[in-house]
Amino acid sequence: MKKHLLPQGSSFFKANMHMHTTVSDGKMTPEETKKAYMDKGYSIVAFTDHEVIAHQNHLSDEHFLAITGYEYAVNEHSGGLPMEFFKTYHLNLFSKDPQKTDYSIFSYRKANLFEVGKQHVPAKMADRHYPSCYSVDSVNEVIRIAREEGFLVSLNHPVWSQQAYEDYADLCGLWGVEVYNTGCERLGYIDTTLPLDAFLKKGEHVFPLATDDAHSIGDCFGGWLMVGAERLEYKTVMDALERGDFYASSGPEIQEISVEDGKLTVRTSEALSIFVNTERRTAWHRRSTEGETLISATFDLGGYIEKCAVCPRDHYVRVTVCDKDGNFAWSRAYHLEEFI
Repeated sequence: MKKHLLPQGSSFFKANMHMHTTVSDGKMTPEETKKAYMDKGYSIVAFTDHEVIAHQNHLSDEHFLAITGYEYAVNEHSGGLPMEFFKTYHLNLFSKDPQKTDYSIFSYRKANLFEVGKQHVPAKMADRHYPSCYSVDSVNEVIRIAREEGFLVSLNHPVWSQQAYEDYADLCGLWGVEVYNTGCERLGYIDTTLPLDAFLKKGEHVFPLATDDAHSIGDCFGGWLMVGAERLEYKTVMDALERGDFYASSGPEIQEISVEDGKLTVRTSEALSIFVNTERRTAWHRRSTEGETLISATFDLGGYIEKCAVCPRDHYVRVTVCDKDGNFAWSRAYHLEEFI
């Protein structure tokens, strides 16, 4: 019997999960942001201004959902150098509760960097200062507390953050990691799937994210998620995100990922190539030939599945689609127990 790995029967809503407005260092107001994204066919925007939650729930309606969140930075000790010389962790925290007002991972001194942001700090948090430092242990504690308080946590733009493998490889509990970031890509800091696979190979079930990290209109509409959910409602969408019922894209559509009798089928918009990668050096590739329109491919996983018993690790497959313009779409990793 065919098993659909990418949800079928749900609506797919286009989402930007990383956005800065005039609440911090962005150029567009939240209202301008909503209009710009809706005009381009988006239904969801996560408002992730720096260091403080600024609720934009008034923007949500039957056609648009504002997700409550913020971006939290943990900077390397600078030694007095300007910020471009030191490493940083940037984490997006997405609240499962749209009305979130009290959270531990907060520093009023950091929120004070943006005058407008201070207006969104509840009085009970005005003397709060969470003491994070640039280390894996410290950031893991941030992730742990954030999860306990009802946040999904992503690691943002590792390349722009100047991070090496040892900076992120032992992070635990992340929900997602950016494999594409429009704002950083347009500056030449091009993210890759290396951090994603590093987490997956250590048994962390982390999802790929394509985002804008937009600060102005020039950073918009480059990377997004397509979220499969029954309806455009906060809890329903957040549950879908937490489960990984989405794919990330900078262009192509993924219309189906299914398994039947050990064969994986992928259906897409018109593609140049369709790749299937695993946790080891086993992969499949289907490339369009001259005069062909490639919109689907089927891959026999039988030999791969048989060899999974040889090594007791977390086995997975994930799909990447490339179109003729060099844009990509990325599925999440589907683990062995999900498709056999």
